Parts: sequence; C-alpha cells; structure tokens
Amino acid sequence: MEILIGLGGNLGDRARYLAEAVSYLKDMMAVTSQSDIYESEPWGYMHQPRFLNAVVQAETDLEPLGILDLLKSFEINAGRQEIFRYGPRVIDLDLLAYGDWVFQSCRLTLPHPRMHERLFVLQPLCDFRPDWRHPILGKTARTLCDALLQDTPEAARPWQR
Repeated sequence: MEILIGLGGNLGDRARYLAEAVSYLKDMMAVTSQSDIYESEPWGYMHQPRFLNAVVQAETDLEPLGILDLLKSFEINAGRQEIFRYGPRVIDLDLLAYGDWVFQSCRLTLPHPRMHERLFVLQPLCDFRPDWRHPILGKTARTLCDALLQDTPEAARPWQR
C-alpha cells in the first residue's frame, strides 16, 4: 500500500531528528519519495520555535494501526514528550494517508483530518506528488496548496542549513 507520512519537529537538532526518522522509516518500509525540508511557523500554539517539516511516501504491507504504533514508538524513543496539544516537540510523525482509504477509529483518522489545512504538509507533498488526490475532498495536493497560499502570506519556506 502507498502511504504518506508527515514529519516535523521544533526542538533540539531539528534536522538530525528528521534524518533519523527517515532512516527509521527506511528500515521499516520501502520509502519511495521524500520531500525537501521546509521551515514553518508553529501551528495552533504560536509561542514556540519554528518547525522543520517534510513528507515521505512509502510502500508497505503493514496495516494503518501497525504503522501508527511504529511512528509513536519512534517518537517516544527519540525523546518526545507530550507537553500539550500543538506544543513543542523533538519529532512528530503523522500517518497522513493510506492509499485512498477513508478510516476512523479512536486512535487514527485517515486521511489526516487537517492535512488539507496545513501548508507545512501540502508544500512538501507537492515536491513529489502534486497530483495526489485527497480521497474525501477529491482535490489534488496542488489545488489544496494553491488555495491556502492565496490566503496565507506566511508559507512554509524551503529550509537552508
């Protein structure tokens, strides 16, 4: 199954945590594409450092909840602490999409319920899959991204080391 995973973090060595997360994902599944890294303003709670974000595409036979468990395990092992919702974190890994599945449980909603509202997801996704189509909204990543860019002057920016 083709999946999309969002990566982000704003504490510590942000780039190192993203690189370690991608390496972990490559050990667990076949990563087929990876976006550039973007720097973005915080979302939800503004009084915190800026985030680095990326999106990867992978192929896997794992079920969605199994993937979620792998992602959460990496976050915990990397030192993530849940301070408060939308608060700072060393790493955040989100299963954004699992093929064209629409799925909801108490632990996971697919596609990610707010990915279409977040430039820090859509801009990296458009690096390699501008034609990805949201299974509920029926719009491409490029269309969703362009609509947000019209209303949001503070887009995520490609990160410069």
